Amino acid sequence: MSDIIRLLPDAIANQIAAGEVIQRPASVVKELLENSVDSGAKNIQLILKDAGRTLIQVVDDGCGMSETDARMCFERHATSKIKKIEDLFSLYTFGFRGEAMASIAAVAQVEMKTRLHDQEVGNILIIEGSKIVLQEACSHNSGTSIAVKNLFFNVPARRNFLKSNQIETKHVFDEFIHVALSNPSVFFSLHHNGHEVYHLKPGNIRQRIVSIFGKNYNEKLVPIEEITDYVSVRGFIGKPEVSKKTRGEQFFFVNNRFIKNNFLNHAISKAYEGMISERNFPFYCLFIDIQPDAIDINVHPTKQEIKFEDEKSIYLLLNAAAKHGLSQYSVMPTIDFEHESTFNQLVDERVYNEQPFKVVQSKINSEPHTKGSYFSPFDKDIPATQRSDFDEWKSLYELDSETEEKTLTIRSKMDQFEALEHENEISNNPFKDERFEPIQLHERYILTQIKSGYILVDQQKAHQRILFEQYLRNLAHHPASTQKILFPKSLELNNSDTELLKELLPELKVLGFDIEFFGNTTFVIHGMPTDLKDENETQLIEKMLEDFKTTSKLEGFDKRKNVARTLAYQTAVKCGRTLDKNRMQQIIDELFACEQPTINPAGHATFIQYTFDEIERKFNS
Repeated sequence: MSDIIRLLPDAIANQIAAGEVIQRPASVVKELLENSVDSGAKNIQLILKDAGRTLIQVVDDGCGMSETDARMCFERHATSKIKKIEDLFSLYTFGFRGEAMASIAAVAQVEMKTRLHDQEVGNILIIEGSKIVLQEACSHNSGTSIAVKNLFFNVPARRNFLKSNQIETKHVFDEFIHVALSNPSVFFSLHHNGHEVYHLKPGNIRQRIVSIFGKNYNEKLVPIEEITDYVSVRGFIGKPEVSKKTRGEQFFFVNNRFIKNNFLNHAISKAYEGMISERNFPFYCLFIDIQPDAIDINVHPTKQEIKFEDEKSIYLLLNAAAKHGLSQYSVMPTIDFEHESTFNQLVDERVYNEQPFKVVQSKINSEPHTKGSYFSPFDKDIPATQRSDFDEWKSLYELDSETEEKTLTIRSKMDQFEALEHENEISNNPFKDERFEPIQLHERYILTQIKSGYILVDQQKAHQRILFEQYLRNLAHHPASTQKILFPKSLELNNSDTELLKELLPELKVLGFDIEFFGNTTFVIHGMPTDLKDENETQLIEKMLEDFKTTSKLEGFDKRKNVARTLAYQTAVKCGRTLDKNRMQQIIDELFACEQPTINPAGHATFIQYTFDEIERKFNS
């Protein structure tokens, strides 16, 4: 049998490597920006077209490259960062594997111009699919400019795998922010489709955070710093009111390299225990400085996963530093009226243990929830008209012939509701009987009867379904009316949210929002949908944008559905809100007039059915 094992051609090997290193436009942005930082650049410009599909260009004023280096940098395993094995354990630079440029050139059309500072003439190099098309002398400023065009032009399956421009743009912005945060002394700018999104002047880390996330963050940052012989932590965490429902604003940097680590995330979240809702995530931007030989960064080609020699000690230090910062700056927990956990005071107590650094602990003394307490705004005396006594419960199970005759079919594709329809012959308004009024339970559920028993409706999920379908109709055929506000309000967002809101303005206008882009990162709100005139305009839009970031990741939801779902979630009646009987009946009627009344937009049940047979089995079991 002849030999069958052979070396792969370089072009194929590069494409295989590109599958791990270059996953989307954001991967290219990360590698190019990090190379610019490693080159000693003080001014770095990122230019994008079509979320990076058409063009990704990085221009810097770094050291530049010679003619030979310009060609060599596109070879696999070619790097200037390490020369011997010991160098792996003393790395402070971003790149070292020598795979990024070769991988990029394997799946794109690349044009690079570069010039050394002490040379008068530079070099231009053009590569397409790992093949060098041109290399010659050219005129160019000192530094390097790399333009990556038509990413995945020779891998159509990979190109089709990319998400929408909005999602890909968000990933690019994330990588840009990671590099910009870790290098506050470097000027960064980002242009997308001819529009400047970021213009970040050199400064300190606090100034860089404010430049990226907005001026309102300046007063909400808590500095922390803990230094030991083994490791040190510095940076900022956010006050509890800055917490959000998405993870986007949580940053760890180890020796200035952005990393992802759920274990360390938990250390910071634990420090906020009792201060924010369990569903919220605090803001933090923390820099961990440690000896390179105490970590292993060669775990994954993206180098965003790191193995620590003593991860537990770092966990304890982070947790202690966060608690110390929150207590030192008298950051008291904010009250979340949708969360039942309460507390009375925060005590700062310093203790020392066997660890090589001090640990600061905070004690939260909780007391049992008592009716009518200051922290329980929804605990009120229920009016007599809403109380249910034995006679009212008895009436739920007494039906006359007139009620039984009121039937009409409700459309639904769900098996659960089809069974309910078959058994009870539910009508468009099966519960409309003055003698059987709905009852609200625990300011969360609505109890009402049907022919064969009763149903329990989740008021929040039911209203989400109602509003979701209403907003979809608005977007498709019937634009909502707008109520002008007396005094227009300005809305200041960070750069990423500015781009997102600009993209959503057409849909929001159809839904009744009158919002004008004022320039830079400012919007002016002139009007709101008529049925939302009592909402806080700026808070609603900010929360809607946060929710949209999460919703947009769901498969099967286009932009229109994402907008409708997001707005429905923000404006639906919440748990803990008392409803009168008319409002409860309205929710029930509108729910069963929906095309799909059994589930909310996220697929959770809007109501549960209990039959007399089930009830009887419970009593006889």
